Amino acid sequence: MASSLYGVLFAVCLCAPIYCVTPANAPSGYTHCSSAKSTPASQVYSLNTDFAYHLYRRLVLETPSQNIFFSPMSVSTSLAMLSLGAHSVTKTQILQGLGFNLTHTLESAIHQGFQRLVHSLTVPSKNLILKMGSALFVKKELQLQANFLHNVKRLYEAEVFSTDFSNPSIAQARINSHVEKKTQGKVVDIIQGLDLLTAMVLVNHIFFKAKWEKPFYPAYTRKSFPFLVGNQATVHVPMMHQKEQFAFGVDAELNCFVLQMDYRGDAVAFFVLPGKGKMRQLEQTLSARTLRKWSHSLQKRWIEVFIPKFSISASYNLETILPKMGIQSAFDKNADFSGITKKDSLQVSKATHKAVLDVSEGGTEAAAATATKFIVRAKDGPSYFTVSFNRTFLMIITNKAIDSIFFLGKVENPTKP
Repeated sequence: MASSLYGVLFAVCLCAPIYCVTPANAPSGYTHCSSAKSTPASQVYSLNTDFAYHLYRRLVLETPSQNIFFSPMSVSTSLAMLSLGAHSVTKTQILQGLGFNLTHTLESAIHQGFQRLVHSLTVPSKNLILKMGSALFVKKELQLQANFLHNVKRLYEAEVFSTDFSNPSIAQARINSHVEKKTQGKVVDIIQGLDLLTAMVLVNHIFFKAKWEKPFYPAYTRKSFPFLVGNQATVHVPMMHQKEQFAFGVDAELNCFVLQMDYRGDAVAFFVLPGKGKMRQLEQTLSARTLRKWSHSLQKRWIEVFIPKFSISASYNLETILPKMGIQSAFDKNADFSGITKKDSLQVSKATHKAVLDVSEGGTEAAAATATKFIVRAKDGPSYFTVSFNRTFLMIITNKAIDSIFFLGKVENPTKP
């Protein structure tokens, strides 16, 4: 009987008052035109942004009217690492699903870009904690290809643990303990239901913790503030409040407010509030270009801002989602992971992604623009502009230094944990 590869792509995001925990597995296809001047790293960063929105739109279809939160960086890194052991159609689907044009981009360049990404996230910083790591828990009897083992350690800095899967409950407890430790207790029991066919478990985590550059004061938080869920229902949430100078603008093309709040260090959070009834339009047009436009067009001005204090979580079975995005072979009997082991037939049986986000006053713990269409209302109304995130909004956590999305989510109902 063929062995099965149990793929758990897991990421954790912690950003000051936001806690993000995320498992990662993911795919998706896009097109990307690389220029002669683009580097492997810059190409990975750009494609990661488009991949984030592509996967986001799929999650919206799968979980309508629900909170969405995940780490595209964790998902894409896990898939790229998995592709090291894939051959033929399996490899092609994974890399094309990540957005790479394999006729223009060498596979070695792809992994070089991810290597730089992984390394950039391990550089210590006084202002924020950002750690990403991978681990392979491998069946003792499974003989890994030396080249695969060498590359996952060299390129992705992965840890490899020989594991006894003959007792699934003990193996499960060991993996869950590892994840809980790496995520500082934020993610527990990520793995469930291991069976005797399990041959390998891949885990990826990303941990992010940062403080707002301009924190909210708890004394100003309103304990009960109405938040519109859907078209009519209203729930009451704690609402943080402050008046400060922030980068802010009105995107007339997409009919939305965009607020940028910086963390200490290079991390940035974008809060995006579409006009009523315009969320679908916004979701369909999100792209790497959109994020670049916002980054370059927002202008600092005095803002009175209201943002909910909330905790949400989301869990996804990506083995049912990724095949719909073009990554099919890895999950069926045609899977070719002979780059991992030649003696056993492997396929991905499970791909779990779990994310937890906590936003509070102190910060977050987790996890070519047309300037003429971007309006900053500098003279409208009072001396400051008031924006209240009291209905469904998007939150995007990025990094200025590497220009890539750590976490992406939609807050539909902040009272649902």
